[in-house]
Amino acid sequence: MSKFSKQDLIKSAKEKKVRSIRLQFTDIMGIIKNVAIPVEDLESALEGKIMFDGSSIEGFVRIEESDMYLRPDPDTFVIFPWKNKENSSEARLICDIYNPDGTLFEGCPRGRLKKIIAEAQKLGYTMNAGPEAEFFLFLKDKDGRATTITHDQGGYFDLPPIDLGEEARTEMVETLEQMGFKIESSHHEVAPGQHEIDFMYADALTTADNIATFRVAVKTIALKHNLHATFMPKPVFGINGSGMHTHQSLFKGQENIFYDPKKPYQLSDTCLYYIGGLLNHVRGFTLITNPLINSYKRLVPGYEAPVHIAWSERNRSPLVRVPAVRGKATRTELRSPDPSCNPYLALTVMLASGLNGIEKKIDPGKPVNKNIYAMNEQEKKELGIGALPENLKEAIESLKEDELIQEALGLHIFKNLIEAKLLEWEIYNCQVHRFEIERYLYTF
Repeated sequence: MSKFSKQDLIKSAKEKKVRSIRLQFTDIMGIIKNVAIPVEDLESALEGKIMFDGSSIEGFVRIEESDMYLRPDPDTFVIFPWKNKENSSEARLICDIYNPDGTLFEGCPRGRLKKIIAEAQKLGYTMNAGPEAEFFLFLKDKDGRATTITHDQGGYFDLPPIDLGEEARTEMVETLEQMGFKIESSHHEVAPGQHEIDFMYADALTTADNIATFRVAVKTIALKHNLHATFMPKPVFGINGSGMHTHQSLFKGQENIFYDPKKPYQLSDTCLYYIGGLLNHVRGFTLITNPLINSYKRLVPGYEAPVHIAWSERNRSPLVRVPAVRGKATRTELRSPDPSCNPYLALTVMLASGLNGIEKKIDPGKPVNKNIYAMNEQEKKELGIGALPENLKEAIESLKEDELIQEALGLHIFKNLIEAKLLEWEIYNCQVHRFEIERYLYTF
């Protein structure tokens, strides 16, 4: 049941003098799409009457079956804090995609997440998730194009004047708060020009919507400061990349079922099985949580990126960490995702993996509380510590071997995603890269 009725939204839009509404959705790659409609058409939009050409969206449908409908979620109605060129207000509604016959489109990423949420609810579970999304702020050149040059040399938790991005980051926080976010912290990250803004956890669907909104707001405010914000995982060689560590917990009503004070580590069997599911399927879902060729330039040893399939308490070198806090805040932290991922599909595969771990009672093994980065290959082998895919092609092949993740994505998204990513890999492999020119042109 929606918090807002159709009449509530129409009344609010009139009172706030909204001129246009942006109906937003994401394609299977996680790229936000939208169509703007005049506020006079809001009622029609809320009735699901706004149609668009699905054949023009990558991975949606063929041209002979192109008519698709946007069905807005009233609970996602937000008025943007910034003004457009006419100094009038705009609002936003996030939409699900429907077929002409009134059925939910199988290729709608938000719809896939809602499906796995419903499966969890049948078991009595509600998933809460909290992301830590990192990003870079870069200067633009004289023509307004993005560079990879940053305006500071700041490091972790640095203050101004070393942190020259604080002014922009502060406005981002204020903007997000005006849009209903509860910001927990914001700070300069490890690499020059790198930043992080953490917002409060919420149920899985709200969190996915918030990640999509977060990326729009951060990029919009960066432009106001003549900066380019990017969620590209590894834009600069030799420094840390940007991750999106994702904290997860399961609740039954008001009870966090990951917590059990009588068990070892004060973690319930359910929590350990959930971790077991994540570890068991992580290679299969890495294409979803780390979808770019560039994602695998971040997932290399030496830059705090988790590449080892293991879990721990506190220790940050394994893939899954359990923060020290217990009680209602008990949670797991998956450290491999990056902020370029489709948030709806990423949370879909995480939850599906965790539920499978619970169903199959998958044992994650003992926690690895030593620094895995300092171990040799023999030590890792003895502890049964595997590794994430090393590149996009390996991630594609791993997804093709994991039937559970394929089922969670649905046949439509799985097939179209594999096709698009194989093409991306083939194009990349055919390119002559700068590294090759610098390495070989004068030597050979």
